[in-house]
Amino acid sequence: MADISDSAARAARDLRVVFSRLRRRIREVAQDADLSPSQESALTLVGKHGAATASALAAAEGVRPQSMATTLAALEGHGLIRRAPDPDDGRRQLVTLTDTGRARIEGNRQVREEWLARAFQDRYTEQERQTVLAALELMERLSRP
Repeated sequence: MADISDSAARAARDLRVVFSRLRRRIREVAQDADLSPSQESALTLVGKHGAATASALAAAEGVRPQSMATTLAALEGHGLIRRAPDPDDGRRQLVTLTDTGRARIEGNRQVREEWLARAFQDRYTEQERQTVLAALELMERLSRP
């Protein structure tokens, strides 16, 4: 890291820490007491991927298929997902959200967005919010390949 400036190294470190804390806080806002973090994560993943096999979800989540099977069984028990035979391969099952699962994801997303908007409204001045928006435009470059 000899060719990296002190300010770049500090920005990287501080950004990682702040994003980690903010991500954890946003998750806490809509945390469902009856779901574990891995169940919440899997539910969100099913919502993003649509119909998927348990093995595909396990690979996407970076967990063993047995762990994903346990997680999916719990979500099914809560009525949040359903399994149905794959029309292309009857030996496999596809996992999809139920209406209850979809509503839960949408409700959590809305709660999180409202909390974040309220936090910006209550904790920052208009000028500070404009500074955050300008910084986010700059940060967008980091997300590009």
